[in-house]
Amino acid sequence: MSLLVPDTGLLFWMLLSFGIVFFVLAKYGFPVIIKMVEGRKVYIDQSLEVAREANEQLSRLKAEGDALVAAANKEQGRILKEAMEEREKIIYDARKQAEAAAQKELDAAKKQLQIEKDEAIRKIRRQVAVLAVDISEKIIRKNLDSDDEQMEMIDRMLDEVINKRN
Repeated sequence: MSLLVPDTGLLFWMLLSFGIVFFVLAKYGFPVIIKMVEGRKVYIDQSLEVAREANEQLSRLKAEGDALVAAANKEQGRILKEAMEEREKIIYDARKQAEAAAQKELDAAKKQLQIEKDEAIRKIRRQVAVLAVDISEKIIRKNLDSDDEQMEMIDRMLDEVINKRN
């Protein structure tokens, strides 16, 4: 007997035990294994479908997010534009108010200047009247005979009054 060539009896028993094991496996083992493989296949298919749906939902969410970002950017631009317009309006209003206040102050200053001018004119008129009265008084006190003497007297008195005031 050689180690590489089996006996006929051994070959028979090996075939018989293989057939029994195969029959038992075919009857009880393979259906369970096939059922498990089918279940695993269904699970994998369902997982793939869920992953596909998740990818689609992610794509939709990404598109919605992009749309929201675009809308937010558009809204931001609109808000910035409105803010710029409001700023310009506020600056314009402030300038108008400042111009009105400046005009009011200018008018008040002009009015005050006119009042002071009128007061100065009244003072000058009073001084002229006082000077005229003083000169008239001095002329009346001195009875002058000729026109030349009267004019000389008036000039001298005017010089005195002017020198006295300075």
